[in-house]
Amino acid sequence: MPDFQVIAAVSETLRDFLDAALTPISVDAQLNDLTTIPPTTQTLLTVFLFEIGEDPSARNRPRVRDVELTGEVKLAKPPLALVLRYLLTPFSGDRLTDHKILGRVVQTLYEDSILSGPTLKGVLAGTNQALKITMAPLSLEERSRVWYAIQKPYRLSVSYEVRVVNLDPEQASRVQPVRQRTADFATPETP
Repeated sequence: MPDFQVIAAVSETLRDFLDAALTPISVDAQLNDLTTIPPTTQTLLTVFLFEIGEDPSARNRPRVRDVELTGEVKLAKPPLALVLRYLLTPFSGDRLTDHKILGRVVQTLYEDSILSGPTLKGVLAGTNQALKITMAPLSLEERSRVWYAIQKPYRLSVSYEVRVVNLDPEQASRVQPVRQRTADFATPETP
């Protein structure tokens, strides 16, 4: 049951997946908020979670109903479906190497755009969750805003969305099932 730790689990899963994919070209993937620019003595790819949003396509789902052994019914809100947006930025000190790193990242995430099963980490491990990863191109203006917000000069990067990340609610209400109902018909009043 994914809880508040799900965002960290997705970031960890993405980082580990990309780290394994970049091993053949000797590049490490690391989580980074880009407040400090990594030194170019180490070739790496930063994984920066820059936005979290609710998936609008999953709104208005029905409540989750669970009948317990006692016959009591537990009603809960449906899981909150999240969309996580990441900025992937290479740091090598050499533009050609940066391009190779991004080429490998794009190829890897195109070939394996759904992560599930043993690839998942943290609270997602052992669940039936699936992370769908798609390229989410930002306009140059939008990308510049991200770099401006962290007060760093623009760098070549690529952005991806990870969806559907389900965050289960903690609260549920217990209700008794309806065992009997009566339908009564009213007759119209005459003036």
